Amino acid sequence: MKQRIYPIGIQSFEKLRRDGYIYVDKTALIYKLVTTGSYYFLSRPRRFGKSLLLSTLEAYFRGKRELFEGLAIEQLEQNWTVRPVLHLDLNIGKYDAPDSLDKILDNALTAWEEQYGTGPSETTLALRFKGIVQRAVEQTGHRVAILVDEYDKPMLQAIGNEELQKEYRNTLKPFYGVLKTMDGYIKLGFLTGVTKFGKVSVFSDLNNLKDISMRRDYIDICGITDKELHRYFDKDLHTLADVQGLDYETVCLEVQKRYDGYHFNFNTLGIYNPFSLLNTFDAMAFGSYWFATGTPSYLVYLLKKHHYRLEEIEKVEVTEDVLDSIDSEGTNPIPVIYQSGYLTIKDYDPEFGLYTLDYPNREVEEGFVKYLMPFYIDKSEAEAPFEIRRFVGEVRNGNIDGFFHRLQSFFADAPYEVIVGQDPVRNVELFFQNVLFIVFRLAGFYTQVEYHTSRGRIDLVLKTDKFIYVMEFKQGATAEEALAQINEKGYADAFASDSRTLYKIGVSFSDEQRNIERWLVE
Repeated sequence: MKQRIYPIGIQSFEKLRRDGYIYVDKTALIYKLVTTGSYYFLSRPRRFGKSLLLSTLEAYFRGKRELFEGLAIEQLEQNWTVRPVLHLDLNIGKYDAPDSLDKILDNALTAWEEQYGTGPSETTLALRFKGIVQRAVEQTGHRVAILVDEYDKPMLQAIGNEELQKEYRNTLKPFYGVLKTMDGYIKLGFLTGVTKFGKVSVFSDLNNLKDISMRRDYIDICGITDKELHRYFDKDLHTLADVQGLDYETVCLEVQKRYDGYHFNFNTLGIYNPFSLLNTFDAMAFGSYWFATGTPSYLVYLLKKHHYRLEEIEKVEVTEDVLDSIDSEGTNPIPVIYQSGYLTIKDYDPEFGLYTLDYPNREVEEGFVKYLMPFYIDKSEAEAPFEIRRFVGEVRNGNIDGFFHRLQSFFADAPYEVIVGQDPVRNVELFFQNVLFIVFRLAGFYTQVEYHTSRGRIDLVLKTDKFIYVMEFKQGATAEEALAQINEKGYADAFASDSRTLYKIGVSFSDEQRNIERWLVE
């Protein structure tokens, strides 16, 4: 039996097809793209197959019919015209200096000029690009395909550096403008990235792009649907079940819980993260594969810059305008977090035009919260899992003093500059809230965590198989007052018939100590 090989990290369609990697056929959608429009933009999270999509388009436009044998497009396309292709990959650069972007663009333009020649008056990057497009068409007799991968990488890497943002904006705006001014020479323009172009200033004049990021007919152009999972990987699911000692139905549910759940519009198919799926089948083991490839630091920068309360990330409601409202300064972290793949669309209220966003799956939720921990608590990424395990152990064993002493150490170890910024009082309160969110959210993967009742908002309810903890946290008030609120509002009444041991806990914070001051248990 031929060994199945998974295209992990493979971005070249030609390599994938010639070397026998598994390919989930998206070519019917590609044919629809090239025959029904000219200019497209697609936003998808990293590692979702955007680069492979552009590589597939490049092979198609270069007329490499042999690579498409057995795929849907082989029967759909009759002409297979060979066209000039200008493929720009901005993912290869590190954008940390004013000339970083210029060097990447110059390198690409130089390679194209070696093929199509130069013009004496072409002294700017945009003019050189324009001249190349014109000569490519004149020399081949066919309009060009322009493919830009990760168009937004320079802008994203420069978030927080206004001068650098301005430099890159001034370079990219006229460069991308060629797609509009040279319309008669272009067969197809396709740009991909993490963030949408709607409000990004480099695209303010480029209004001829069709954004298919939320289009229902292109929802599954990247990623893997449940139908595709069972069509292409059903044998892998059976093997995974055998290796993990699970039955087939259980392993399917586990794969779904961990890697499914991306929705790029409401009431649409759930999409699996392809990178995580392929790695799972390759290793025949579950893991946080997407997170292992790195989380962009600009996400934490935006959360801290805007003093964001982490608990509000869950089930946050936004308008469609907000989802499209990326700007160069990143004034709202939610659109960037959503478009980066850490949140996805879970529901929609048509009356008010509000989308509800939440984590797509367990891999993202757990990975994101674990990633945040070292930025808010002075524990390294290596230390964090051990601290959470100890904390969960104390919760499960009813060791109340133990886990509150551990919480105290979390607060005590935090550097002063992490806690206090421009507004000390607000930031101390926010710091308390965010540390509690991280610790109890991570504990929630191993215990049950709830926050709300019909009679009011309980700060925290923690459940294990033996215990129920009802907690109220007070800043600038006493532990006695916190405990009194639990009793006065009857927060514990909902658990009166539960056979588990119930603890009511009032906790007070001290602004001066920047820590838990006291806790009372009843």
